[in-house]
Amino acid sequence: MRPSGRAADQMRDIRLETAVAKHAEGSCLARFGDTHVLCTATVEERVPGWMRNSGRGWVTAEYGMLPRSTHTRTDREAARGRQSGRTHEIQRLIGRSLRAVTDLSGMGEMQVKVDCDVIQADGGTRTAAITGAYVALHEAFKKIVEMGILPGVPMTDSVAAVSCGLFEGVPVLDLDYAEDSNAQADANFVLTGAGGIVEIQGTAEEDPFGEADFLALLSLAKTGIAHLTARQADALGLRD
Repeated sequence: MRPSGRAADQMRDIRLETAVAKHAEGSCLARFGDTHVLCTATVEERVPGWMRNSGRGWVTAEYGMLPRSTHTRTDREAARGRQSGRTHEIQRLIGRSLRAVTDLSGMGEMQVKVDCDVIQADGGTRTAAITGAYVALHEAFKKIVEMGILPGVPMTDSVAAVSCGLFEGVPVLDLDYAEDSNAQADANFVLTGAGGIVEIQGTAEEDPFGEADFLALLSLAKTGIAHLTARQADALGLRD
């Protein structure tokens, strides 16, 4: 029995709410159960110096956890004077995931920055951030299309992420903190709506796990991504 009482292939309650930030070109509050991440997309009429005169755009991301997003207060990274290695790794992952489904040549020379701020953490903050960041980015592109700046949304597919793991020897989908902190193995899967693999991060916490277990986790991840892709389409009004 999972601590949450969910079935092995059952996700947490997923909610993707758009238009939650008044000033951002695109925004999404992603809720994976008790993990809540606010994603906001900002459009800038410039690109990094190394991309000037290339005719291409750029998409990047930043990630952070608010001080009381966890059980105890953590200092702001700005107060420490530097970001942690974990923060760098996660925001690079979010950026790579978004660029994998963005036609940078179709953007013109503009940059979109997506900020992912964890309001409340209960496991899976990076997967919730990627899933919500896609929605926020799509909303930002849709807005500048409506303004006549671009002829269409320059995205080739959707992208979402979900965690899977071995809990008490059983493959389970969408780990919360109680499961993640006690799992024998866990993996984060970033997949496109069409099923393409963007990135897989897998780790054995105790004994190594075998190919059969990995394939079971991948199968669960595909189920979860299909569910998330449908929720993204609903949030964006892309389904009838």
